[in-house]
Amino acid sequence: MTALPPDLVLPPVAHATDSGQDNAVRERLLGTGQPVHAFGRLGDLARQLARIRPAGDWSPEPAQLLVFAADHGLADEGLSDEPQTATVQRVAALLEGRTSVNRLACQHGMALTVVDAGLGHALPALPPPEAAHAALQLRKIAYGTRNPRLGPAMSVPQAVAALHAGMDVVRHLPGNVLLLGDTAVANEASAALLLSRLCGVPLSDAYAPGLQQMMETDPALWQKRLDVLLAVGTRHRHAVGPVAALAALGGYEIAMMAGAMLQAASERRLVMVDSLAGGAAALVARALAPAVGDYLVFAQRTTETGHRLMLIHLQAQPLLDLDMRLQQGMACLLAWPLVQAARDLSCGPTDHTGQ
Repeated sequence: MTALPPDLVLPPVAHATDSGQDNAVRERLLGTGQPVHAFGRLGDLARQLARIRPAGDWSPEPAQLLVFAADHGLADEGLSDEPQTATVQRVAALLEGRTSVNRLACQHGMALTVVDAGLGHALPALPPPEAAHAALQLRKIAYGTRNPRLGPAMSVPQAVAALHAGMDVVRHLPGNVLLLGDTAVANEASAALLLSRLCGVPLSDAYAPGLQQMMETDPALWQKRLDVLLAVGTRHRHAVGPVAALAALGGYEIAMMAGAMLQAASERRLVMVDSLAGGAAALVARALAPAVGDYLVFAQRTTETGHRLMLIHLQAQPLLDLDMRLQQGMACLLAWPLVQAARDLSCGPTDHTGQ
């Protein structure tokens, strides 16, 4: 692996491999009177959860939903149909409790935290903390990334600071389960650049629209946007390591999600991953600590071609395939009952202790 920055401090992450837990789950599944294979991927998920934490070792603390928000300099190149101000508007809606994410998180009894990783605009007047529908953590590294067509999106020290900030956010949260979401205009483009750089996927595939998007997208506009990304990739062709690529091409929310994954895995917490940007964070985190993958559950397969290719490279089978393109942790919330069911199977009817 390319040399890492000397000031990057990575937590130790051990593989979640315990064949004894696999056998224990198999016995529990057999005890239901159903053949083990009848549980399909739900059985696979139950075994994964048991390897992360054995029966009786799950905290009663509620699961934590983290939504990382930031802005991207790439948006200056017309890589999104939305204005940059959409990011801060979505954050305000989350804090005011006006979104479907708020309603589902409340329904599941989850704590919701919004992290300002690098918003480019000031938040509007918000309700006082005691009246807010989500906690707000101010972890801003800068007011959005720079335009990578003109230079690196972040300096390497800024990328390292964002990784460390993501780790620190997790250190101060209770519970054994994290759901990671994001909101950022144009971060699909940054995620495509990271997929291409870290996995060798051609940019024309990493950024290719899905079938539904293809019907909605002007081919000339898509080609123009692809040309921008090709120029960015060429400019930063020497940024090949995970941190160098993250700094040159990524976003603050991607960096903080990667840091959150690293810290959560070191504490043997389950991490649910939501979107294309979350997948890019997983690529970075796995490149830094391969064992991180043992702790990740991918909530959905989106309509983006790049996300489907990303999941192949991550060797991940998502829980949902609903042709969605939602962010902010929505797919994690929708898939959460499946994780609860798998955990009940892994723990057995008498061992389950709570969220």
